[in-house]
Order: sequence, then C-alpha cells, then structure tokens
Amino acid sequence: MYARWLLIGVLLTPAGPAWTHEATGRNGGRIADAGSYHVEMVVKSDVVDVYISDANEKPVAAAGFKGMAILVAGGKSQRVVLAPVEGTRLSGSATAALPNQPKGVVQLTAPDGKTSQAKFD
Repeated sequence: MYARWLLIGVLLTPAGPAWTHEATGRNGGRIADAGSYHVEMVVKSDVVDVYISDANEKPVAAAGFKGMAILVAGGKSQRVVLAPVEGTRLSGSATAALPNQPKGVVQLTAPDGKTSQAKFD
C-alpha cells in the first residue's frame, strides 16, 4: 500500500526545471526565478535590462545588486555585465546584437553577498 502511494506521489511531482516558471513580466520580458527573487529579462538589440522583484512580485530596488548575463547568440555565448541603472533595473550592453529572447543565465549578487541565478530557455 505504501509503495503505491509513493509511486503516485513521484508521478504527480513535476521535474525540477518544471518548478521554475517563465512568464511575461510587466516590462514585456520573460520572468524566471532566481533564489528568492524573480528576474525579468528584456533584450533590445545589444542592450540587456534586468528587473528584480521579490517572491510576491513586488519590485526590489536594484541598488547594491551586481549581475552577469551569460547569453547564447548565434551559437556563441556572450557575457554582459549588469549594473544598477535606476529603480529596479540592472542594465548592460552586449558586444553584438542579441535575439529578443536569447537562451542563457542571469547571475545576481545581492547587496548581502548572496548569489542566485535565473535560467532562461
């Protein structure tokens, strides 16, 4: 009996990557989880903007945060250093134009030194 309930529980539990959500944010970008934060990435040509919000999707001030976007474009990865610009936004410029929805990772370092990352598929 116990084995049957265990099997049902395993089958109904989504795989790890399915727990992360990717949706459209208020700035038109994709949203992914990064630890206790939500990260919205908006890409326009060579500019990468990242907006930070908390678990309740309330904006978080970007002051004190640092970031790095590692994005794939044309089969090559590009590293984009992200720095606070205004309000809840970190921004950086790539060396070449990027697609509107590149695949990659945004790594954040919070003001307290904790790091987290958001994966964009």
